[in-house]
Amino acid sequence: MKKKKTGLLIIILLVTLQWSLPVLAEQAYISDVVVTNTKDDLLVYFSVYDSFTEDLIEAIESGIETTFTLFIRLYRKSDALWDTRIIDMEIQHSIRYDTLKQIYEVRLSEQDNQVKTTKSFEEAQKLMTEVASLKIMPLKNLEKGARYQLRIMAELDKIKLPLYLHQVLFFLSLWDFETDWYTIDFRY
Repeated sequence: MKKKKTGLLIIILLVTLQWSLPVLAEQAYISDVVVTNTKDDLLVYFSVYDSFTEDLIEAIESGIETTFTLFIRLYRKSDALWDTRIIDMEIQHSIRYDTLKQIYEVRLSEQDNQVKTTKSFEEAQKLMTEVASLKIMPLKNLEKGARYQLRIMAELDKIKLPLYLHQVLFFLSLWDFETDWYTIDFRY
């Protein structure tokens, strides 16, 4: 009888978790993508939306460092079956809250790992989720009249906890997210 109750409890727990997980996880996405150029370089601007859940904000404010990895790929489109990958970039934005100084520190890899500090969470969140004027490649490497496709994706790196806390706080994997690939076609 006790085994039946335990089995029933496990089934109820699994069904409840199955229904509640989609509610817990907001779907982060890439938007506001602009591909442009300067006289010499191909540039991209974009933003990541719905990437900060309440639990993630709470973890950041308790001092846990969090990193977003942004993947940017440039392909040359072809009439053949496969497109040719030209660029495969990876940049990282990391945020850490200094609980003693009460400031947010945001490190941006595309700006030579420059650390920007702010007391405002909204400003730190904006630094984490916006990419502006990112140099993709020199224009001299692009062929005029050719078709290209830019693909962008973001993911939250697994939160690294000290010592064996990751075994105790196994639920932190609920914070993991990755966006769908955002694609934009253009002709140079």
